[in-house]
Amino acid sequence: MADSGPHAGEDDPEAVKRHPRLFRAVRQRKNPRLRRSDITVTDERAVKRAVKAASLGNAMEWFDFGIYSYLAVTLGHVFFPSGNDTVQLLSSFATFAVAFLVRPLGGMFFGPMGDRLGRKKVLALTMVMMALGTFCIGLIPSYASIGFWAPLLLILFRLVQGFSTGGEYGGASTFIAEYAPDKRRGFFGSFLELGTLLGYTGAAGLVTALYAVLDDGAMESWGWRIPFLVAGPLGFVGIYLRLKLDETPAFQKLEDGTSAHASEAADGVETSHKGDLAKIFRRYWPSLILCICLVGAYNITDYMLLSYMPTYLSDEMGYDESHGLLILIGVMVLLMLIINQVGKLSDRFGRKPLLMTGMISFFFLSIPSFLLVKQGSLLAVSAGMLMLGLSLVCLLGTMSAALPALFPTPVRYGSLSVGYNLSASLFGGTTPLVITGLIGLTGDDMMPAYYAMAAALVGVIAVACMKETAHRPLAGSPPSVETEEEAREILDAQSPDPKF
Repeated sequence: MADSGPHAGEDDPEAVKRHPRLFRAVRQRKNPRLRRSDITVTDERAVKRAVKAASLGNAMEWFDFGIYSYLAVTLGHVFFPSGNDTVQLLSSFATFAVAFLVRPLGGMFFGPMGDRLGRKKVLALTMVMMALGTFCIGLIPSYASIGFWAPLLLILFRLVQGFSTGGEYGGASTFIAEYAPDKRRGFFGSFLELGTLLGYTGAAGLVTALYAVLDDGAMESWGWRIPFLVAGPLGFVGIYLRLKLDETPAFQKLEDGTSAHASEAADGVETSHKGDLAKIFRRYWPSLILCICLVGAYNITDYMLLSYMPTYLSDEMGYDESHGLLILIGVMVLLMLIINQVGKLSDRFGRKPLLMTGMISFFFLSIPSFLLVKQGSLLAVSAGMLMLGLSLVCLLGTMSAALPALFPTPVRYGSLSVGYNLSASLFGGTTPLVITGLIGLTGDDMMPAYYAMAAALVGVIAVACMKETAHRPLAGSPPSVETEEEAREILDAQSPDPKF
């Protein structure tokens, strides 16, 4: 008996040959022609305002977060009982990792909220929480003053930081991706990680200046408080910038879908649901797993270089804290100079080639890089860190355009926040703690290189499994272009209406 199911004709090449017009009409019915009203023509000034606000806000978030990692040794002395320096450092890094434990909860809370209420409102809220959490850390009395209440309060405000950060990256990357035109999403997305580097560089620069002008006693007495207290006013600047923006065009089309502003095809994908957490796990688990693997590989290498390396130089190599930070600042400044060019390359050649280059470079260059760092001379340490930095920038300049494209518009903020923060919690924030513990356990100071290689291997597999998304509209959104001419080209390129 012949199969009479809905796909029977599509599976029969002979039927397609006999009735080409009929099957062309069926395909047209399933994928209606785009109308001009479906295509978003971006306003370049609005895109640049959105990119600036999201990136500067992200810079301030990571300034707040970076302060802690660069002051890890000092904070260990201030907030934990005196005795073994390694135990104090481990305690400090454990508290650093605590913030990452609640990041998935923050992602699950803020992500669906951003899909339901809008991107900019939630991004402003996360900014408020991060600024308050960081400012309050600067007010906590030391362990010598209030005993175990000091580390408990530190953990409390680190939890506030971590919860707010759960809604930051997913929202900021979604915000930029939905504003940017399809052909330049990599370039504009790279500004988000430029903001991350700017925040880390600002934090490292301020901490380095404090180490240079204050002795250890002054730093542990009051100097460490200054960067945390500076974060409060900076946070409110970020809130102001974000609240001045309009909502993203993609989210506006999503909300207007019921008013028939989009075509039949756009309505079908854009108005189905807006943030159901259960549906994210049920429907998009393959993309979530891919996101977790990509972010895990990216975060381990990122936190190893940008957060842990100064501690490695001071704790394992005997470097002065300020010297290690100065080298890292030099590397980060160089990365900031080239990161937008990497974003442009991802627009030209695709996300996958750039991501694969970064992952393979980490796999093959981690051991040579750390062997150089272990030589101890300024030139060797700088060369080793630069090799790691150039590998990392291939990921930094590309990931913020690649990750939002994994999920459709109605669940993008929620899905990306959940996947990103689950992975960041498991692999990113624990990186300094795990590496310090592995070195203490094995006595092998090459452990950071081995850990980065393992992460890169997972990353290579993940990149191989992902689809190329450069030059394509975001899933669940109509095309986004820079000019009316591009919009007309897309309309003209569509296949003609079927004729009988």
